[in-house]
Amino acid sequence: MPAFPIANRTKRVLLGLIGSPIAHSAAPAMHEAAARAAGFVLHYHLIDIAGAKEADLAVILDGVRRLGFSGLNITFPYKEAVIPLLDALAPEAAAMGAVNTIVARDGLLTGYNTDASGFATAYRALKRRDGDGPVAIIGTGGVGKAIGFALASCGVKALRLFDLDPAKSAALAAQLGQHVTVEIAASVEAAVSDAAGIVNGTPIGMLPNRDTPVPTGLIDRSQWVADAVYHPLWTPLLKAAQSAGATVMTGRELSINQAIDAFALFTGQAPSHSAIALAFDETLAAQEATHRAA
Repeated sequence: MPAFPIANRTKRVLLGLIGSPIAHSAAPAMHEAAARAAGFVLHYHLIDIAGAKEADLAVILDGVRRLGFSGLNITFPYKEAVIPLLDALAPEAAAMGAVNTIVARDGLLTGYNTDASGFATAYRALKRRDGDGPVAIIGTGGVGKAIGFALASCGVKALRLFDLDPAKSAALAAQLGQHVTVEIAASVEAAVSDAAGIVNGTPIGMLPNRDTPVPTGLIDRSQWVADAVYHPLWTPLLKAAQSAGATVMTGRELSINQAIDAFALFTGQAPSHSAIALAFDETLAAQEATHRAA
């Protein structure tokens, strides 16, 4: 774990998030609340930039080096695009080829993936015994990769991958092949049929989108269903899963757990779980109230 700079105990720690769209992100509230609970001040800045090319990302990351940031989180659609611009990668981030956390130290940027560790924590909390039953991952981009590696680390024996871009699924299958049995599905229907679990790793269902990556009627009560989306917390996919009687994991668990792991990397301090969870819940409650009033 990186050492927490002593100087930053008496000044504002700077963090940020790069992605788009991210106006709904609970990250600022979670990290700032964790810092307050730990006794120091932290400012978390949203860098919402759509359609950024490598040169654009390079300029932003150069600013991070120069302006005293302690690090950044990275979200859709840049978790893979930032990798060539970093100075080093943690082993797990290098293995999966996706980064959601960048730590800045002494002008050097190191990439980590706390989506994987955060999802692993959330999956273990389900206390599932899926045996040889495959888990379907819909969407194999940055977060889908992390979820695949997380499940493999938790002892899941088989994965079924589906992506509208078959090359992405094939690439992830090649990365995971030595850890689990991997099948590339030709359709969502084929991916979820008789699966032990279903995970949405796409942005489908994130407001203002109200679609679902899995057609209604394909979810069985014996399955568990997770969504990486948390805006809204109860996506159309999760509502359908709940109606079917399936075990449900909202995006809350992934978001809180990855933030806990990222904060520790940024600061060298284990944060207050309760402070981060309360900040997440308050942010989502405020968003939902605004959405109802609109």
